[in-house]
Amino acid sequence: MVWPWLLAAVVVWWAEAAVVLAAEHRRPAHAAAWLLVLLALPIVGILPFLLARGKVGLGDSRDRKPAKRSSAGADGAFPGDERLKRALRRMSDAPITGCNGTEILTDGEEAFASIFDMIGKAEHHIHLAYYILRDDGVGRRFRDALIRKAKEGVQVRLIYDGFGSWKLPKSYIRELTEAGVRVRCFLPLGAALRSRRINHRYHRKIVIIDGKSGFTGGINIGDEYLGLDKRLGFWRDTHLRVEGDAVCDLQNIFVRDWELASGEALYDPAYWPPHACTSHERVQIVSCGPRLGGNEIYDGLLAAVGAARERIWIATPYFVPDAGLTAALRTAAAGGVDVRLIVPGIADTRFVLAATLSHAADLQAAGVRVYRYQKGFIHAKVMIVDRLLASVGTANLDMRSFYSNYELSALLFDEKPIGRLERDFLKDLADSREVTAEELRGLTAGARAGRAMARLLSPLL
Repeated sequence: MVWPWLLAAVVVWWAEAAVVLAAEHRRPAHAAAWLLVLLALPIVGILPFLLARGKVGLGDSRDRKPAKRSSAGADGAFPGDERLKRALRRMSDAPITGCNGTEILTDGEEAFASIFDMIGKAEHHIHLAYYILRDDGVGRRFRDALIRKAKEGVQVRLIYDGFGSWKLPKSYIRELTEAGVRVRCFLPLGAALRSRRINHRYHRKIVIIDGKSGFTGGINIGDEYLGLDKRLGFWRDTHLRVEGDAVCDLQNIFVRDWELASGEALYDPAYWPPHACTSHERVQIVSCGPRLGGNEIYDGLLAAVGAARERIWIATPYFVPDAGLTAALRTAAAGGVDVRLIVPGIADTRFVLAATLSHAADLQAAGVRVYRYQKGFIHAKVMIVDRLLASVGTANLDMRSFYSNYELSALLFDEKPIGRLERDFLKDLADSREVTAEELRGLTAGARAGRAMARLLSPLL
């Protein structure tokens, strides 16, 4: 229990305030200033803890035993660093499977075309989970496609996040449920506030079709992912389609999340159908959530950074790392590894961008090359480490993703997907501009002050 310790710390701090007040009683102005600082500091210090932790309550869905585990794909041969291999294989709920096929989808148009095509072909079930679900052009196409399949007798289940989709009208959900779609809100706003879990967000994006095809990555359901947001313009993102053993692991995650959101346990073997091994790509599906203890996505990220010998290429819309990741990237760059970071040139959230640029400035001083994307808004969450592995998923490189959100990442180990992500990254570099240290810190006093404030509040972003 940490609460008694926190309470004791506050009492001691305020006792010190009383002592200072007594010592400065002859100088009221000094005493008032000291008292204000001493009274405020413990509150400011504890606030991030309260927001980040809340109640552990539901915990990470990984704490629950999976209903099923893929039996078709044992760990494939792992090329490269032996220490990295051991670190990744220690994740008992995230095996490296060797019977998979993958396709990298580079933007919303490509991703939606593939997803809607697979939804149209569904015969038994469609399982979906999204952080953001909008009632706009894409959202209505999505709704209508699910309604059609439900009326055909296909089982359709949908999870959406209560915070990310707070603008979604009740009529949208009502039309789905009246057609037979099972819809559940993960952490509705009211329940999240009552349980002090408003900071815990369901940030996963999952699509599973008949237990045979699956999708994950950065793309939610909304028009902005097609570049239709007038302020942001072109939306650069990365999504992943998988077939094979990795779909079983996506299904395991969805089933656990569905039970948390609805109370319904799914045990029908039809959700894990047998499948032929037509391709032998290695994939590891890694998930994490807000719980005390380890974080597999973060641990795997640090292990990969530590194994790098040639390059670490990263694209992320939000870069608010903790001290551990910052130190790992600085050490890699100081050791001669080519570390490159692409962040947005246009902000969807200016305050978060200010924190991103402040943290990026620290890394640039250690030799990391920092670029700002110029073609539009970059939302891709990609990391490439040597030719050992690449990561595509929902997690940003920020403390919210590491400690507060329900996230999902796919680690890819084969030449084909890594090569495709490498080509995409080089194109993104061509559409980006390398920035100077002065630009990252801020060219005006106002910009520097804003970035300093954003940096101070980084644990809350």
